[in-house]
Amino acid sequence: MPHSLRSVIPRARRTTAALLASAVSGCLIAASAPSPTTPLGIGDPLFPTLGNPGYDVQSYDLSFTYPGSNSKPLTAVTKIKAWATQRLESVNLDFAYGTVQSVDVNGVPASFTSAGEDLVITPAAPLPRGGALRITVRHTSDPVPAKSRDSGWVRTNDGLVMANQADAAHLVFPCNDHPSDKAMFTIHVTTPDGYTAVANGVSRGSERTGGSTTWTYRTRHPMATELAQVSIGRSTVLYRRGPHGLPVRDVVPAKDATVLEPWLKKTPGQIAWMEQKVGLYPFETYGLLIAQAQTGFELETQTLSLFEKQVFTDPAYPAWYVESIMVHELSHQWFGDSVSPRGWSDLWLNEGHATWYEALYAEETAHRSLETRMKAAYTRSDQWRATGGPPADPQPAKAGHKISLFRPNVYDGSALVLYALRQEIGRPAFERLERAWVAVHRDGTATTADFEHLASVIAGRDLSVFFRAWLYSEKTPPMPGHPDWKRDPVQAPTAARQVG
Repeated sequence: MPHSLRSVIPRARRTTAALLASAVSGCLIAASAPSPTTPLGIGDPLFPTLGNPGYDVQSYDLSFTYPGSNSKPLTAVTKIKAWATQRLESVNLDFAYGTVQSVDVNGVPASFTSAGEDLVITPAAPLPRGGALRITVRHTSDPVPAKSRDSGWVRTNDGLVMANQADAAHLVFPCNDHPSDKAMFTIHVTTPDGYTAVANGVSRGSERTGGSTTWTYRTRHPMATELAQVSIGRSTVLYRRGPHGLPVRDVVPAKDATVLEPWLKKTPGQIAWMEQKVGLYPFETYGLLIAQAQTGFELETQTLSLFEKQVFTDPAYPAWYVESIMVHELSHQWFGDSVSPRGWSDLWLNEGHATWYEALYAEETAHRSLETRMKAAYTRSDQWRATGGPPADPQPAKAGHKISLFRPNVYDGSALVLYALRQEIGRPAFERLERAWVAVHRDGTATTADFEHLASVIAGRDLSVFFRAWLYSEKTPPMPGHPDWKRDPVQAPTAARQVG
C-alpha cells in the first residue's frame, strides 16, 4: 500500500510471535522406551530441524475432541500413511507440545521417546525401503501456549482456530512439518452441542451422538501442514456460489453474520478477477474464516483463509484496503497453497505474488497506483535488504532470538522483484509466465530456481543475471525503465534494535 497509509493503518498482517518461535521448553511427550536419540531435519537453512528424512507422507487422518473449553487440552488421534524412502530403524515425527499415550506402526505397538522437538518412534522391526508405513499416535493437543511460545492453536472468544505458519503445526499434531512434504488430509472434530466445527476441504457429513457432534472434512488436493485449519466455535456457515458454480462457504460468529455479509458477498467477484489473471481457482472450495481474536495477522489456510473480525469492523481501515487484503489471502490459494515453497527461502514467491495481486487489485478497482507503491518500495529496498537479507536469501535468526521470516522485503520488496521482471520482459510475457507458473506446478512444490527457469523459457532468453541481482544482491539493482528511481541510504541499526 502507499506509504501514506502506513501511519493510518499500523497493522502487520503477520505477527511473528504468533507464527514463528523457538524451542518449546514445556514439551510433555511421554517416553515409553528412552534411548539415545537426536532430532533430525531435512536441512532447511531457516528451520534446520523441521521436516524429517526417510519417508514421504501420503495422508493424514486427524481426530480432535474438544472438551467445551479452549483452556483445556483436546484429546487427539493422528494417523499417518507414508512410504519409506529408505530403510528405517526409527522414524522421527515433528511433535513438540502434547502428551503421547501410545504409538502403533503398521498395527503393532511401537516404543517412542522425544528428542528436541521430535517424536522418535522405534517400530518392532525395521521398515524396508519402499515399504508402507502406517503410524497411529494417540495424544493430547494443548491450546494454551507454553511459556514464551505460542501454540498453533489460537484461542478465540468462543473456541479455537489454527495458525500454523510457518513452524507451528507440530505443536498441534505429530507430522512432517515442512511444506516440501504435502499430503491429503481428513479431519474429524467432535464438539459438544452448540458448537460448529469446520476444517479444510469439503464436508463429509456430521454424526450426532448424545450431547456431541462429530464433523468430518476431507481435502481433494494435497496440503502442507502449515496450511491446516480447524475452526471450533459458536459459528454459522454461510454458503454461496462462485465462478463456474464453485462452492463458497464462510465461517463467521453467528451473531455477526448480517454485519459481515457486505464483505463476504465480494468473494465470488474477487475469485473471478483472479481467474482472469492466472487461471481457474485451484481447489474444491473457498471461503473466509472470521475469528473473534486479536491475532495481528491474516492467514491463507488452504480453502479457508483466516481473518480477524476487526479487519471488517474497524472504521480505520478503508474499504479499498480491506478488499485488497481479501485478495492478498485469496491469491495465496494459487501462490503458496497450490504451488508451495520447496524450502522456506522460497517464501518470497508466496508473499511477493500475493502482495503483487493485492496491489494490482487496488489499482484496478480503487485507482491506487501500483507504480507509486513500487516506487515507494524501491526507495526503502536497500534498507530492507540490510535488515533482513535479500528476498530469496533471508537472514536466519540471531542466536537466542525468534526467527522472523515475515519482513517487509518478503512482501513489498518481493513484489518489487515482480514489478522489475515485468519491466524487463514486458507485460505480455509476464502475464504468460504467471499463468504458466501456477499451471505447471499445481498441487506441488517449487523453488526459486524453477521460477527463474520458467521465466527464461517464456522470455526466450537467459534471465539468470537479472534474478541473481534482484533476488540475492545486498543492494537493489537499477529499476528497468525507471532510471530516475532512487534508493534511500541504509541507516545503521541503533543499539536498542534487534533483528529477529
